[in-house]
Amino acid sequence: MASPSLNNSFRHVKDMTLASSFVNSKVLNFGALALLGSLSYYRSCSCTCSFRPNLMENCQYSSTRGDGYGSRGALIVLEGLDRSGKSSQCRMLLSYLEGLGHSAELWRFPDRSTSVGKMINEYLSDKSQLDDHTIHLLFSANRWEKRSLMETKLKMGTTLIIDRYSYSGVVFSSAKGLDFEWCKTPEIGLLAPDLVVYLDILPEKAAERAGYGGERYEQLEFQKKVSQCYKLLSDFSWEIIDACQSMEDVGKQIKEIVLDQVMACKKGKPLSNLWP
Repeated sequence: MASPSLNNSFRHVKDMTLASSFVNSKVLNFGALALLGSLSYYRSCSCTCSFRPNLMENCQYSSTRGDGYGSRGALIVLEGLDRSGKSSQCRMLLSYLEGLGHSAELWRFPDRSTSVGKMINEYLSDKSQLDDHTIHLLFSANRWEKRSLMETKLKMGTTLIIDRYSYSGVVFSSAKGLDFEWCKTPEIGLLAPDLVVYLDILPEKAAERAGYGGERYEQLEFQKKVSQCYKLLSDFSWEIIDACQSMEDVGKQIKEIVLDQVMACKKGKPLSNLWP
């Protein structure tokens, strides 16, 4: 009889295959998609927010290859609550790096331009309803859609600034009550960032900012849960910056730490994968 861990691995492959088929299909059957959330593997996980310290320590990521790389771009991720200032800081950082002559691009997740992203946009805009497990897999599939292009860009020397990544997927779904380890599983094999910058702000302060409440998750009580999940998720490798400072002061700190990573990647720092 196969071991439980082996069975889980087979089920994970099966589930990700379903998600991949969903991504590439032009005709999606919502009934079939809903089955992703009801497969036996997922039913075997308890739907409670069970956190453990340092589950995602970046220093333990495995390299995508045994040998090192030559000069490449850096993978920079900005995380934080809704309205923490991520998007503004990403734009400022892009302008800064380009001004220094570095090749750089700004990406956002979810990428709402893809087939999967359009479905996510409908959900976030409260125009459709999906099971929590299903929407989590959609968010993950949206990142997988771009993984190959992401690696190509990095190897060509382009630094990618990412507005939200796998960490958002884990904390937002965990805040809804889904199992923490279950939320991590679909992210295994995605590229690990060279740097995670977390913009720290009290949920109450974020709620005071312009435009708050325009999407499904922009609710104060839910954002409080997300904030707690971020605190449990973060490890010593994250750079945590007080987002209540002026936009200029926050930007200055981000630029300094990002530039160090950009230079390290130019010197051949190897790419790595999620998770430990």
